[in-house]
Amino acid sequence: MASSDVTESVVVQVPSDPYRSFIYGEGEKDTVWRTGAPPNYEVVNKLFEEGRTNVWAPGTIEEKVQRMLKTWEMELIHKVRPQDYKLVDAEAFSHSVNGRPGKTLAEVQRIGGYNQFLETSLPEDLRAYDPSDYTAEESTNVFLNAFPRGFAIEILEVYSGPPKIAYKFRHWSFLDGPFQGHAPTGELVQLIGISIFTVDESTNKVGQVEFFYDPGELIGDLLKGPLLDGSDAPKVSGSVSGCPVISKLHI
Repeated sequence: MASSDVTESVVVQVPSDPYRSFIYGEGEKDTVWRTGAPPNYEVVNKLFEEGRTNVWAPGTIEEKVQRMLKTWEMELIHKVRPQDYKLVDAEAFSHSVNGRPGKTLAEVQRIGGYNQFLETSLPEDLRAYDPSDYTAEESTNVFLNAFPRGFAIEILEVYSGPPKIAYKFRHWSFLDGPFQGHAPTGELVQLIGISIFTVDESTNKVGQVEFFYDPGELIGDLLKGPLLDGSDAPKVSGSVSGCPVISKLHI
């Protein structure tokens, strides 16, 4: 029997994420990840696909901005070194919530994304969630425990294109875990807001980011469950933000 050399081609499957860029591939081979490996978004992607209100066609402005938002969030949370950022502009970075002065990249990393997002000027005794009570790691764990399926985000509408991209977003999950001593309800928890990305068109990187939303929409839902110790939970007002303007915006 004649022998022949048969070379089989091996197809290597490169992992990918359908909604985020700059996680896998040659460009990320030297990236330093916070957990030692690229993040896996399979669970929250499932939540997103089951709960989104729109399926944006690839290449539309809505799909592009949605990918930008998810990628921006991924880089901030999971990439350790600013030199590994492909979308976040570390030098021009500024993150502000509800018109407060913007924070630098170092400041946001120090206090944590959730604490920055829920920063409030209310007196301490009126704060349903007090960011000063938690470190960056502690606040992340609080919300990971409350939302074991993740905290999905989608774009509802895009109002303007670059360099200032204004858009409406929706953030949601289900309260499947406890929050600050309150029992899980299994109910939908969501917030809707407006955000503005300022993009450097020469680098396509995002520098200044502004978010506008009512924190009470989120915190009120998180505190609906009874206290796990059996005591009576204080009633939470409709707007924990304390801002009568934001609470009445139809966004």
